[in-house]
Amino acid sequence: MDPEDEYNSPFNFEEEINNSYLYLSLKENFTPPSSPAMPYRGTQGQDSIPEVGEDAVATVGQTGPIPALSEEEKEELHNELVKVEEEIQTLSQVLASKEKQVAEIKRKLGITPLNELKQNLSKGWQEVTTSTAYKRTSETLSQAGQKASAAFSSVGSAITRKLEDVR
Repeated sequence: MDPEDEYNSPFNFEEEINNSYLYLSLKENFTPPSSPAMPYRGTQGQDSIPEVGEDAVATVGQTGPIPALSEEEKEELHNELVKVEEEIQTLSQVLASKEKQVAEIKRKLGITPLNELKQNLSKGWQEVTTSTAYKRTSETLSQAGQKASAAFSSVGSAITRKLEDVR
């Protein structure tokens, strides 16, 4: 039995296609009529940089039909492609090596992830406490605390006097 004979599609392509379920268009940047989706704009902005691990090929948009290339041009592009792929592989290996080197140096220095976290928190807290906004807020809260303390003291004194008068 032929494998194609075994599979029966749930769709009947002989009948009309349900437009609310499926919309096919030859135009790349076309959104179906009455579609709630935003028009397709591509995966990246023109000036954006691909994220780590993102396939750079997905970020390159076609500007038109693929030009016809001679065999010589195809060979030249193929060689360039191989060269760039090799460079990418080399850079990946160098990066991995450098990351291992950093980890080894940190281990020798006794820098653990916990120590790094503590240092980062200390540095961050120091930056916060030396900021102008923190200083102003601290001064304002200090003044408010002094005023509140004075107010409670005077209220306490007034209550004490009233209790003494009651006796």
